[in-house]
Parts: sequence; structure tokens; C-alpha cells
Amino acid sequence: MGLVGADIGPARAREQFLRGGAVEGTVRSPILNSWQRSRSLGLSPEACELPFRQDLDLDGRLVRAAIPVLDRLQSRFAGRNMNVSLADGRGAVLQRRFGDASLVGQLAAIQSVPGFVFAEEFAGTNGIGLALAERQLINVYGAEHFAERSQSNACAAIPVRDPLSGRIEGILCLGFPPTDAAVALNEVISRAAGAIERRLLEQSSTRERALLQAYLDARSRAPTGETTGNGQPVGPAESRPAESGPAESGLAESGLDWRDQMILKERATDLISSAQRAAVEVPLPGGRRITLLSRPVTSPSGVEGVVIEAVLPTPHQHLAVLSAAGAAPGPPTEQVLAPAVPLSGYLPGTGPDRAAAPERPPDALGSAERPAGRPAGRPAERLSERPAERPSGSAAGGLVLIGEPGVGKYAVAARRRLELLSEASTRIGTTLDVSRTARELAEMAVPRLADYVTIDLPEAVLRGEEPTDPRTGLHRTVVHGIRDDCPFYPAGERVDLHPSTPQLRCLDDRQPVLEPDLRTATGWIAQDPAHARRLLGHHVHSLIAVPLLARGIALGTASFYRSRDPAPFGDDDRSLAQELATRAAICIDNARRFTREHTMVLALQHSLLPQSFPEQNAVDVAYRYLPAESGVGGDWFDVIPLSGTRVALVVGDVVGHGLHAAATMGRLRTAARNFAELDLAPDEVLTHLDNLVARLDRDEGTESPAGDSTGIIGATCLYVIYDPTTQQCVMARSGHPPPALVHPDGTVTFPDLPAGPPLGLGGLPFETAEFALPEGSRLVLYTDGLVGDRHRDVDTALDLLRRALAHPDRTPEDTCEAVVRAVAPRHPADDIALLVARTHALDPGRIATWDLEADPALVSGVRAAVTRQLAEWGLHEVVFATELLLSELVTNAIRYGTGPVQVRLLHDRTLICEVSDAGSTAPHLRHAAATDEGGRGLFLVAQLAQAWGTRYTADGKVIWAECALEASAGKPDAAAAYMDNIPAL
Repeated sequence: MGLVGADIGPARAREQFLRGGAVEGTVRSPILNSWQRSRSLGLSPEACELPFRQDLDLDGRLVRAAIPVLDRLQSRFAGRNMNVSLADGRGAVLQRRFGDASLVGQLAAIQSVPGFVFAEEFAGTNGIGLALAERQLINVYGAEHFAERSQSNACAAIPVRDPLSGRIEGILCLGFPPTDAAVALNEVISRAAGAIERRLLEQSSTRERALLQAYLDARSRAPTGETTGNGQPVGPAESRPAESGPAESGLAESGLDWRDQMILKERATDLISSAQRAAVEVPLPGGRRITLLSRPVTSPSGVEGVVIEAVLPTPHQHLAVLSAAGAAPGPPTEQVLAPAVPLSGYLPGTGPDRAAAPERPPDALGSAERPAGRPAGRPAERLSERPAERPSGSAAGGLVLIGEPGVGKYAVAARRRLELLSEASTRIGTTLDVSRTARELAEMAVPRLADYVTIDLPEAVLRGEEPTDPRTGLHRTVVHGIRDDCPFYPAGERVDLHPSTPQLRCLDDRQPVLEPDLRTATGWIAQDPAHARRLLGHHVHSLIAVPLLARGIALGTASFYRSRDPAPFGDDDRSLAQELATRAAICIDNARRFTREHTMVLALQHSLLPQSFPEQNAVDVAYRYLPAESGVGGDWFDVIPLSGTRVALVVGDVVGHGLHAAATMGRLRTAARNFAELDLAPDEVLTHLDNLVARLDRDEGTESPAGDSTGIIGATCLYVIYDPTTQQCVMARSGHPPPALVHPDGTVTFPDLPAGPPLGLGGLPFETAEFALPEGSRLVLYTDGLVGDRHRDVDTALDLLRRALAHPDRTPEDTCEAVVRAVAPRHPADDIALLVARTHALDPGRIATWDLEADPALVSGVRAAVTRQLAEWGLHEVVFATELLLSELVTNAIRYGTGPVQVRLLHDRTLICEVSDAGSTAPHLRHAAATDEGGRGLFLVAQLAQAWGTRYTADGKVIWAECALEASAGKPDAAAAYMDNIPAL
């Protein structure tokens, strides 16, 4: 029941929705919208906890109006499983009634006790909450409820509105088993809500009702035969037939949406304040125009008011009512709007109960009871929305508003203030940027409150810090007004204010300061008399200085100036400025806190990323890192020199944003460098990283006592090793995008590299792939933030990347710039890491290789060959140290390894000596005792080389040692001293 589709029931649709499946077109839109809102609020179907409120008005006007109606409903449903509840405008239940009295003891407290709040933000999809959200009669059946506990219930709920203002005062709800659902219940609840509304009207101002009744009486007494512009008679009720149908709807049914109605009501309020007969044409969006007619009316008790009616243009009708209103007749192209509903439809004992009212925006003026002389509000606004209720005796004319002329200006000002505050709640704080939020406050206030606004914030607030003294270090953050040439201190400059200025006084007192006449404001003038004269010369004459207070902290000041309106600011303006500033201050403080946290996380991340790359000759490198707009993420990159002139290029991405992602990124980058130092193959490095992420996930993925989870969702990585001696590239990836390879001729390819699972999943091995890269090729590594964008697909992004890379003459730095400009999203939702490496090849003339048999007698021949090669390279200074190194390494390989043995010298930034054999046993450095015959060879190697180590290959192992060319001259002395101290054996 309640579903659009016939092939799926509500329970299955709800289950599918909770699993993340699509149910559009299957579930009624109000229900689906409510489910989606409930999910976005973080509600759980198993635990929708309802707050309980004790501060309820159990004897207010709503309850007094509803009690007789609730009594009748209870009597009507006597003996039935029916729960009748009345909630206030915030969803808190005020009254409970039961058809079967025994239900009180059988139902849970939330279904039987007043005080629980059923607003959608707490209870999810339910009758009361959804009626408040949708502002109309709604039904919820069984599984359409979001909470598990409500699955066996059905309900019908309808708003109860104040008849004069249209504001929702409360919700009337009927709860029953789904098997008892019937269309007739909607009629019952609609009539009951109408009865409560009529009783609310009885409690309204006598003056308001008197004006309405006088207007309707005057219309009903119109001479028989008089017609309106649409040809309908306006004589006595007895002489007119019943009218019905959509043609007689009120403002809402005439094609005017709520924005149009707000425009008409605003102009109608101005006409009421004039207290004159008039016909005013009001332009509406889209080039439409509507005429408003105003005419005075007096109640039998002497209350004078003004009635405003609307006239809708039509191609062929004549407007007779203009003459009746005392205005000049218009052209024969207008038609009076549908007649308004007479007051008898609302007074007790007369007229039918009303049907469900259509949704409409709330009235800004409210609906509280008002004493005589206070604004009458918009009493006729609701009357024109019920065509089904209009009896045959209703009068013609589109009733827009009725009120007393003396309160028109008050009503206009009050409505505009409330509308400004309502709009400010949506337009201030749209971003978490301090300066932008301050500017939104200024843009909100100009020109509806002030003509110019200046905002001064301490420098600490702009940095995201909490100000120690908001009166010092102020910077002019915003200058905004109706003109740009007004000589205020410009934005961006430091502002040193005198203690007597209104701005510092408001900070001292924590209260707004009103200066109605700046010509006599000595404290303001004392700040800078010449500057004050220039402002007064631009007709700036009135000021309100307001402190920006949030959570007890003063964040700066906002100054509101008036120039065009000759009237000075008043107390109402001061209150409005304070309310605006308070709302903006909360948003500024939120932005400040975000700025502080974002700065901290960004600083942490930058400290964890490479600050510079080590010197190496294998590749020329350039990089870019772009943080996401929404926060710092976990993207990282690195360039790691390896033994044998090789280099490792790494790019990774930790899923998520914030401090935890940045810290995890730092861990992974450090771990990757450590694993790289072991000279492991790419797939082995990824295996170790995978184990690390899984271990971190197990150790930190549990929920904290507060219910938060800091577990790692996942990470990806691409690990590449390039060898300039062979121009071979070996790579492996774990769920990461493959790199782009740019060949020297400009051809761009994306290699078919096995994807591998993301880090932390475990269970599957990683695979490597090897590619030959001619010298001058470019390796382009990146994270998915570069090509991932919700406004385009990945293939489009890769095409853009291919075109940006197809320029072989560009340097890596220029390539980075071109890629970011052409491919990176304008507003990245994820971090972007980009690493471009142009390859070099080691000159074959700087590589020397000798193959040996496992014969100790060959060691001397190798030493001689190495000496000749070093002399040929001009490295005479390192001959002695190199001979010692190779003697030890070759001797060890022959003695402890497995033949054949190969010796290789690499002349790069350092001299690299490599001895390889087919064995798998690695040597270990140890301290030899005085009586030991061996164990000193590797110690000697460690003394002579600046670095040494072991790496394994598919054919065995390689022992390597590096000698610094410029620092080797002193090594022979150290070696000789060491050898002199070896005890004779």
C-alpha cells in the first residue's frame, strides 16, 4: 500500500533502499524524500531515539482549541484500535487519546505519553514529522516508516494552521493498524483539523475578525445584478447559484506561486498603510502584471481598515470592480480573481469543515494573539485557499489582505526584518572561509538594512586562531556598500581604532552601539576628524557598531552605516543588526575553527611530503600536489635512490580526508622508504605495505567509546623502479591508476599493468610488469584525483591527459604545469598528486664488467683490471680503496658464494662496486675477536665505503658498495691504520 510500482511492496522497497539500491519510481516521492533526509541526518532504523520534552504548553491556545475536537474523535473511535495525538509545531506530542482505553497500558511510552518529539530529524519518516516537512495531509503505511518499531502501524496526519496567518500551529495525527486504513479517515481528520482551526480563529483578535466580517457583509449586500469582471453576479446570497471548480480558486490556484503571493502581499501591506482607494499595477516575474485594488471598510464597532483585492488580466473581460472601488476603470482586458471564502466558513457552527490545505510558505508576521492597535497581519491570506468550502453566497473578488491603516508601516518593517533574518540563515555561512563569511554578512545587510558595511577582524581570527584581545591587531576585512567611492578605510589594511570609537566601545561592553547622528558622535569623529568629514560629505549620517560574538568570544566588529535614507537608525534597526551579526559570528567562528584545523592538518601533511628530492642522475623530476577543496587528504609521492644508480618512483593515496588520512599517509610513506632500502622488488614492497595497512586497520579500526571509528578504509599505491644502466622499468600497483608513458617521439601510452587489490585487503599476490624506456622518455604517475571528476567520465579525462602529455620537448616542470592546467578539475573534490620523471641512461663508457670463475687465483687479475679502468676514468685517488673493497668482496663471493662471479663498476655521482654470484646467502657485519681468523673483511668494507648492502636478483645476489669520489682521498689512511692494528696471527 502506498507504493507506485506494482511489482514491489513497501517492505522490499525499504530493504532495497537501506542496502543502497535505487527505488525511484517505486516509492511515493514524499516517502522517498523523507527516507533520504533521514539517512542524511545519520538516523538508524534500529535506533531512532526520540527526545522527551517537559517544557510543553499543555494549556496553550492550540490545546484549548483542540480539546473538544479530540473528545469527539475519542468518542467516535470508541472501542477501536485508534490512537489520536496532537503535536505542536515542533513535533512534540501535547495530547493523546485512545479509542480503546486498554491501549494505554499496552503501548510503549512513546506511543502513549505526551512529551516525545516526533520531528523527522529525530524519528525519521513518520506521520507527525512528515506532515511538518511536507506541510500537507499525508499518510504513512507500515514499512514506509523509517524506524523499525513503527513497521506494524499506519497513520494519517495533517497540519493545523492559524487561519489568519497560515502558520502551522500543530499536527493532528491518527494512528491505526494498516488493515484499518480507509480513504474516509482522511476526510475525518481533515474535518477535525478544520474544526480546530475555527476554534483558533475564535481566540484571535476581535478587531481582525470584525474587519473581515464587515468586508464580507458589505460584499454580500451588493445590489442584485451587479457583476464582477468574470460575469458572476454579486447580489444577495440567495440569488446566486453554487460555484465550484478550479476556476474559482484563490491566489494559489490562479497560477501564482508563493513568491508571486509574497510580492502581492508586500505591496498590499503598503496600500493598507495609505488608507485610500487605489488601483495599483504590480509587476511579477516573467513579465506578468496584476492589479491590486484597495478600499476602506469599517466594522460595526467603528474599527477602520482597508481591504486589498487582486485582479488578474485576461484578453477579453472588463473590470467592473474598479469603478466600484472608486478608481478609474482599466482597459477591458482584466478579470477579477476567484472569490474569497467568507468568514462564515471559519466561524463556529457555520460552513463545512475544510479539506486538506495545499502547501504554502509560512507567514513572516506570525499568528499570535494581538491586542487592539497591534498589526492585524494577513487575515484573509488563508481564506482564498479553500474553493471547496465557499458556499453559494460567497462574494466575488480576490481577497489578498485586510488590516488597519495605522499599522501598515509596522507590518511592512516587521515582515521585512523577519524575511531578512530568514534569508540570512541560508546565505551567510555558505563556505568555511572566514573572509567570505564576513562578506556574506555585508552583502546580506546592503541595502535592506544599511547602505555601507565594514567588518574588522583580528589577524588571529583570519589565521584561524582564537584572538587574545580582539581590540588589537584589527584588520579591515570587508568594505561593501551601494557605491565603491565612499572613503572608508580600504580592505586589507590594519585598523588602529581609538578607544572612544563605537567599534571598540561595543567590544568592551559586548553590546551594539547606536550612533543615530554621526555629526554629534564625538568618539567616532575623534578617531580621524579629516576622515570623518569626508564620510559626512558622502551623506553617511548614522551608525550601528555591533560586536561579533560567538560562544562568548569576541571575533571582531561589524559597522552598519546609513546614507540614503534621511531617517537615522532606530532601536529596531539595532536589534536587527545585532541578530544578523550574531548569526554571522557563529558562522565566522565555525569557519575560524575549520581554518585552524585545516591549517594544522595541511602543515602536518606538507611536513610528511618530500620537501626536496635527493640527488641522482637516473631521472629529472617535477611534481605537483593540490589539496582538495573540502579538506586535506592522504595522497603522497616519493623519489627514492636505490643501489646501482637505480631509482624508485612512488605514488599513493589513502582513502578519506582529514588528520587521520594525513597521518596514515605519513606512515605509509615512511614504510615505503624503509622497504625500498631493503632493495626489494616492486611486488614485494607492495606486499609489505599491504600487511602494514591490514595491521593498522586491525589495531585502529575498532570503535572508540564515543562511537567514532578511525579505521583505515583503504589505500592504493603505484611503485616503479627504473634502472638507467639497462633502461628497463619494473612496476607494480595495488588498486592505483596505471602511469602514463611518454616516448621520445611524443607517443603516449597507458601500459597494461595488472591492477592488484588495494592495500589492506590481503589474500591476493601483486604482479609486476617490465618495460623498456628509451632515454628521454617520461614516466607520469598520478592519483585518481587528477582524472576523477563527477562532471566528466574517466575516459574524457584520460584523453585530456594524453593530449597534454603529447609534447616531447617539454621539461618535467612544464609538463606538470600543462597537465594541471588542462586536466585537473577546477574545484577538486579529492587531493591530486602528480609526479613527472624524464629518464636518462648511464653512458656505457661509464660501466665496466668482468666475469670470473670461482677461483681465488683470479682475484689479482681483477684488481689489476680495475686499476686500469679507474686510471682510464681519471679516478686515481680511489684506486687504493677500490682495490681493498673488491679484494674483500670478490674473495667472499668465491669462498662463500656460488659461481659464476661477476664484477661491475659504475661511474656515476659515486663509484659503485658490485660483486654478484649465484648464491643466496647474505654476508653480515660483525665485530671479530682478537683470536678470530676471519670476520674483518666486511668491517673493512664498511670503513672504506659510504654505503654498502645486498640485493637479491632472480639469479642470486649482489653485494655492492659506494665510494664518494670527492671524499675518498682520506680513506687509504683510515684503511692502513685499521690494517696496522690487526693482530698478527
